[in-house]
Amino acid sequence: MSTEAEYVRIDDGVLEITLSTAAKGTSLDFAGVAAGTAALAELGADIGAVLLTGAGPNFCAGGDIRDFAAAQDRSAHLYQLADTLHIFVRALDSAPVPVVAAVHGWAAGAGMSLVCAADIAVGGPGTRLRPAYPGVGLSPDGGMSWTLPRLVGAAKAREILLTDAVLDAAEAQRLGILARLTENDEAVLDNARALARTLARGPRASYTSIRALLSRSATATLGEQLDAERDAIGAAAGSPTGREGVDAFLAKRAPDYSGLN
Repeated sequence: MSTEAEYVRIDDGVLEITLSTAAKGTSLDFAGVAAGTAALAELGADIGAVLLTGAGPNFCAGGDIRDFAAAQDRSAHLYQLADTLHIFVRALDSAPVPVVAAVHGWAAGAGMSLVCAADIAVGGPGTRLRPAYPGVGLSPDGGMSWTLPRLVGAAKAREILLTDAVLDAAEAQRLGILARLTENDEAVLDNARALARTLARGPRASYTSIRALLSRSATATLGEQLDAERDAIGAAAGSPTGREGVDAFLAKRAPDYSGLN
């Protein structure tokens, strides 16, 4: 029987969530989704970043199609699974810390949706992304129909989704879905972990403000966004994090944000 500890670990200020396992054929493991949602709901001041990973040859190969087919009521089953996944995606979106994804191998279906939900996705030469929904006669979930157009543009998102396009690592980086590529696939997880740990040691209050500003920019007018930026930077300047950052710059030393977040 699986335990929550198999899916969630905390190390050096990083909450690491495993979303797929080799035992599940690297399909989306809902025990990991549930454990991740619970951990995000209890996010403490000791956590400065979230890292999404997969255990096995792929980041996440999408939903378990055999499980879908075996359901007595497929419609009700898929509705419930999507609802559970969306609770997790909402928790990621509302987290006050950066979200990093270590994308090795395939990220298909819901796996690709979760890559698109991350702030920074790290891949390798062998990384492949595919919507996969049209291939089994389904429509997207996990927020892909919202995040993908904002990453690649509306026209390209239509083309990718409607043609069920397979994106190699270079194309995914060119389009902005993957932010970084490692030299080899074996380095993806270590690179993503190092990035998450670096972010966890950074100015968390600043990251929280940046994520909030970026989130609201999708629907705000320029005037509204300018007001929000003014309010945020004014508040940051008087905060312990902002004071330390400015004082460290003037003193020509590295800022120390420990104990301030």
